[in-house]
Amino acid sequence: MKKYILSILIISLLASCSDYQTLEKNPNLPTSVPSSIILRDVLSKMNDGAWNTMMRNNQFYCSNYNYYDNNEYNWGNASLQFTTLKNVVKMEEEAKNSGAKELNPYSALGKFLRAYYYTNMTLRVGDLPVKDALQGLTIDKPKYDTQKEVFVQILKWLEDSNNDLAQLITTGDRTLDGDIYYGNDLRKWQKSVNSLRLRVLIHLSKRTDDTDLKVKADFANVLGNPTKYPLMSDLSESLQYVWSTNNKYPRNPDNLGNNATRENMAKTYIDLLKNFKDPRLFVVAEPAEAQLAKGLKATDFDAYVGASSGEDLADMSSKAGLGQYSFQSRKRYYSSYTGENTFVISYPEMCFNIAEAINQGWATGNAQDWYEKGVKASMSFYGIADATAYLAQTSVKYAGNNATGLTQILNQKYLAFFQNSGYEAYYNWRRTGVPTFLVGPGTANGTKIPLRYLYPSSESSTNLENLTTSIARQFGGSDNINASMWLIK
Repeated sequence: MKKYILSILIISLLASCSDYQTLEKNPNLPTSVPSSIILRDVLSKMNDGAWNTMMRNNQFYCSNYNYYDNNEYNWGNASLQFTTLKNVVKMEEEAKNSGAKELNPYSALGKFLRAYYYTNMTLRVGDLPVKDALQGLTIDKPKYDTQKEVFVQILKWLEDSNNDLAQLITTGDRTLDGDIYYGNDLRKWQKSVNSLRLRVLIHLSKRTDDTDLKVKADFANVLGNPTKYPLMSDLSESLQYVWSTNNKYPRNPDNLGNNATRENMAKTYIDLLKNFKDPRLFVVAEPAEAQLAKGLKATDFDAYVGASSGEDLADMSSKAGLGQYSFQSRKRYYSSYTGENTFVISYPEMCFNIAEAINQGWATGNAQDWYEKGVKASMSFYGIADATAYLAQTSVKYAGNNATGLTQILNQKYLAFFQNSGYEAYYNWRRTGVPTFLVGPGTANGTKIPLRYLYPSSESSTNLENLTTSIARQFGGSDNINASMWLIK
């Protein structure tokens, strides 16, 4: 009898545990998230925006009102995107949990997203954990891989992503949802994958002698095999963020009173446009009121004046108040909530990257043709249909595969980066010195443009030993914003 009662009690306890486990589950809280929702979030974070600190550091515009901001380069700790990368891993897991095969659109894009975010992060700081990263509780103090190893892995991800997408397009599952850029079109994604690869290889231009990376051969291989490595064919295939009334363009009717006259155009950018008699100037900027008062017209290039990013902020503010500097075009940038699309990876950039590679002898082809395609595409973005006369000018006409021609390519790429592509304009300056960035008391940091960000403070508190080893290896033990990383030495 006692044994019977004990058995009943055990069964009851087990049932209670089972009931408790069932009751413990909150039906109002999801236990999983569809991969499409995660993809949408991860893709949206690729957009670095416009009219922000990045664009001031690119020397496209200046702040003349220190209540809101300044033009200093006193950089601190980088904001890295490991949380976003963890979401990429989760996206891939959820796709498989919902029945997807090992090879599926989410896994193919996952490799591209790893490459994209790791590229952005390593360009900011240098070495990063890769092999030990994103392991959850398995490895909570990941070792740092060298920047070279990071780029080797980035290029492998891009190769694998291209191959996976090609297989899915031909014979596999094309089911994708949550794509805010290409409407779930894998063919367009494949072109972006390969366009990013060209960007990465261009970033490695100082490492063309590295026998492991094989930068020149890799670039030539991609460019010479359009069937295997399709590339963007026109401006419409750019990876670009489209703003909406729910997610407003950074400059819009709501902040006209706050920003319009408290930001003026930067001399680095404006002077290039003026020197080339570039019609884009009339689209993006307003003439300086003081120049109009002298009798100049809005159609005169000399009516537009940019301020040096290195100018003392108080002086800049005073001059802006006197109408001596050009403001951003209020008609273009404050008339609506949707503004202009913001490129993440653009067709013009791809054209200039190809032109640069051919100019440098990495690949065969017509550098002038790619250079002109890039210029025309950028002009088209601003509604300028005919660039024939512009390209015929002595200062703009391609000078050939020489140093002058290279500078022309780099200057035009800089102009095409205006208010898009995050820090790409700065990275290209850091790599080449083109165009000349202006410095002075307003830029601070001892009138130097920094070469990197510091590692996040969270790494010092959670992974100090590995971080210290990496900093010693790279920079002689000092986490310094003016130190040169492996990529640019």
